[in-house]
Amino acid sequence: LPISYDANPAPLAPRQKYQLAFRTLVDPVSLTLNGISAGIEQAANTYAWGQGFQGYAKRYAAGYGTILTATLLTNAVLPVYFHQDPRYFYKGTGSIRSRALYALATSVVCKGDNGRWQPNYSGILGSLAASGLANAYYPAPNRASPALTFEGAALGTGITAFQNLMQEFVVRKLTPRLPHPTP
Repeated sequence: LPISYDANPAPLAPRQKYQLAFRTLVDPVSLTLNGISAGIEQAANTYAWGQGFQGYAKRYAAGYGTILTATLLTNAVLPVYFHQDPRYFYKGTGSIRSRALYALATSVVCKGDNGRWQPNYSGILGSLAASGLANAYYPAPNRASPALTFEGAALGTGITAFQNLMQEFVVRKLTPRLPHPTP
């Protein structure tokens, strides 16, 4: 998830939104987390793909396919269309509660390219579309209901909220050379 430590940065050009999305897709952390997720699914025998390397590879590819479509839609395609900024804007000041609520809220609201807060159409619709597209490549027994599409979208929004919390409270501490935020 791209992050900005500047409260009022210049809006991103469409090309920059795509560049950020592609960097996320090849980020070693993203690839590793997808591998861990596929390993957990393998251990639990989630999805009707069986066991062994072939089952793991299918889980990894399906997980990466979902990450790919979600990232491209929520960080590039739809932000360009809706003129929204896909970055998380670090707050860094205030009480723990206010920062946590801010981080959670920014999973459903975002800044537009005009600098104003608005509903996060890009994130919500992108998660919904990525979840719907996943139905095309997950095994038939695991996509028995349209409700799974909405569950997947809700999960995507929840993951974004968790990532925002991590950005607000953890990642900044792991990057000490960044300038201190100004209130």
